[in-house]
Amino acid sequence: MAAATTPPVELDVQGHTVRVTSPDRVVFPARGVTKLDVVEYFLSVGDGVLGALVDRPTTLERWPKGVFEGARMSTRTDNSGDAFYQKRIPKGAPDYVRTARIAFPSGRTADEVCPTELAVVAWAANLGTLTFHPWPVRGEDVEAVDQLRIDLDPQPGTDFDDAVRVAPHLRELLDELGLPGHPKTSGGRGIHVFVPIAPEWDFVAARRATIAIGRELERRMPDRVTTKWWKEERGAKIFVDYNQMARDRTIASAYSIRANQRATVSAPLRWDELGDVHPDDFDVLTMRPGSPRSATCSRRCALTATTPVPRSSPPWSSRAATRPSTGSATCPTPRSTRRCPASPSGCSRARTATDPGARDLSDAGGGRPADGPAPGQTPGAPGSSPPRS
Repeated sequence: MAAATTPPVELDVQGHTVRVTSPDRVVFPARGVTKLDVVEYFLSVGDGVLGALVDRPTTLERWPKGVFEGARMSTRTDNSGDAFYQKRIPKGAPDYVRTARIAFPSGRTADEVCPTELAVVAWAANLGTLTFHPWPVRGEDVEAVDQLRIDLDPQPGTDFDDAVRVAPHLRELLDELGLPGHPKTSGGRGIHVFVPIAPEWDFVAARRATIAIGRELERRMPDRVTTKWWKEERGAKIFVDYNQMARDRTIASAYSIRANQRATVSAPLRWDELGDVHPDDFDVLTMRPGSPRSATCSRRCALTATTPVPRSSPPWSSRAATRPSTGSATCPTPRSTRRCPASPSGCSRARTATDPGARDLSDAGGGRPADGPAPGQTPGAPGSSPPRS
């Protein structure tokens, strides 16, 4: 990684001075993208990224050394990596950085960054933050989930195009339930769909809702969709990763940069655009306003806007209680979330012939705040949660 040679740059961000140190430090060598480029990218998509984060407790995925060949993420058991997840507000944060106190399933708490203005995003980017991981709650009530997050995750033998083929069927199902859905690329091979809901349900209800939606999608498309947690049982299908709705699990925000050599970003899209794009179309350079793949806020901010949702009984309740023909009444829960008093119990500790899907994840890593395993890890791999910070 190239060494910095220029003095700090000071930016005026809506009345706050944000100091960018080592502005010419190369963050993405393959693309020639510097730290200042990263900060300026976030400012250029400011309305969108702030809309995705505003008032939400947010974990910072920090890559202070950049994304270079061989860079790796620190884990619970090995904190010697090149990147890490910041769950607690860093020391020395400016006074305009607000926090929200969140509780982990272990019983510990943390005061997480809770962005309220764009300067917070720029400040975090200067610290090496590439990906923002907001909770599906607001700071004023961190127990009331106001978004369902549906992760269409391509398994080996499938790719983004397979997720695209599933997406219209998910949209149809959400329409039947009276739920708005806003898709975006994950920045990798998958598709994320954010669904605003009234803030009346806890994490258990939200996770069960996602399970119910996933099971119904699996019932309608058994050859293309799976809700099997154990990867050896999934086959070449699109996995609906319902455990991304468990407490302490989050999905990368819209406009976040992903830690890969291409510097891709998680791009919000319209449903009818999915079939015409590829995740590699959207990166730090092409998403800037005026670039060929840039997105104007008026076109793409539906994903991040606060949409009023009618208060009503949960539309998924009847399906959530239904036992699928090929699964169990319960689904695997990450080890860390099972310790939360609000988490449902009932998963047996071993798979059996009569209930093949009911094994819990007591020996698996959990609590990771990002969308899927860390680089080089697979679901269920130990040590995938971020270190304490």
